Amino acid sequence: PPPPPPQHSIQSLDLYFPLIVFFYGLVVYFILEIPFLFELVQKRMPSQYATFQRHRKIALLSLYVGGIWSLQNLWF
Repeated sequence: PPPPPPQHSIQSLDLYFPLIVFFYGLVVYFILEIPFLFELVQKRMPSQYATFQRHRKIALLSLYVGGIWSLQNLWF
């Protein structure tokens, strides 16, 4: 017989959500801070570049909050 479907719970969501928040902040901040990626986005996706610039503060906040939250989940 096939294996039963995985059970999703609030505990598994609590494990993955902080990582998603952290990686969102990491990706947006890398795009805005690494010169090669910055130029690439500016040239090829100008409308998306403007969106990234508007999301700079929330990305930095997500980077810190998601990182601390993830470490707290791993620690305890």
